[in-house]
Amino acid sequence: MKKINLNKIIKNGKMMFLAYDQGLEHGPIEFKDKNANPSYIIEIAKKGKFNGIIFQKGIAEKYSKEIKKSKVPLIIKLNGKTNIRKGEPLSIQICSVEEALDLGAVAVGYTIYIGSEYEPVMMEEFAKIEEKAHKAGIPVIAWIYPRGKGAKKRKKSELMAYAGRTGLEIGADIVKLNYNGNEKDLAWTVKSAGKTKVMIAGGIKTDEKNFLKEVKAIIKAGGAGIAVGRNVWQSKDPIELSKKIRKVIFGK
Repeated sequence: MKKINLNKIIKNGKMMFLAYDQGLEHGPIEFKDKNANPSYIIEIAKKGKFNGIIFQKGIAEKYSKEIKKSKVPLIIKLNGKTNIRKGEPLSIQICSVEEALDLGAVAVGYTIYIGSEYEPVMMEEFAKIEEKAHKAGIPVIAWIYPRGKGAKKRKKSELMAYAGRTGLEIGADIVKLNYNGNEKDLAWTVKSAGKTKVMIAGGIKTDEKNFLKEVKAIIKAGGAGIAVGRNVWQSKDPIELSKKIRKVIFGK
C-alpha cells in the first residue's frame, strides 16, 4: 500500500473545500443564475484559494479543462442520490476510483447513512473504495450522516460523535459530518475520531455573521475545517466571504 498523500488537500492540518455536489443531491432548486454554471464555481474556488473542490463525476468530466486550469485540487464524490426517491436513505456508487483518478482527482469521497436499513450496502461499497484508493495513494473522505429509522431516537450529540468514530473505524482519512452547534460535543467528536480528520459540512444557507461565528467555533473545538457550498456560492460576494473563512481557518 502506498503512503496516503494528504498534502494536496490539507495545509498545516487544516482544510477548506468548496462543495458543489448539491445539483444531484438537492436538484437545481439550489441554483440561481450564475451559480448554476460550474465554471463560475471553479472561478470562486480559484480566487477564494480553496484547497479542494468537490464535484460529481459528470461535472469533473465536462469541465476538466477549467478545473485543470484553475489548479484547485479535485475531489470526486463517488456515490450519490436524488431527493426524489423516498424511504430509507441509500446512496450507491456511480463513479469508480479508477474513473476518478483518470479525471485527475487527488481524493475521493463517499456518503454512508448510518442508521439506515441500507447501511450494510454502503459500508460494503466503502470498504472496496477505501482499499482501491489507498492502494493508489489517495485519501478517502467519508460523509457520515446518521439518518433513517435507526437514528431517529438517538441524541444529536451521540450521533455526531458516533459519526466521527465511524470514520476512524472504517479507515477514512477525513470524516465529513454535520455540526450540532455545541462546541463541547464537537470536541468530543474530534477526540472520538482519533487520527481521522474531522471536517464539518457547510449546511443550509445562513447569514454571514452567524456562519463565520460557527466556523470559528468549529476550529476552536478542534475541527480541521469545512466543506462549504451554498453559504459561499449563494452569497452576494463569494470571494470576499471566502477570504474571511480562510482567515478563520488558516489564520491568514
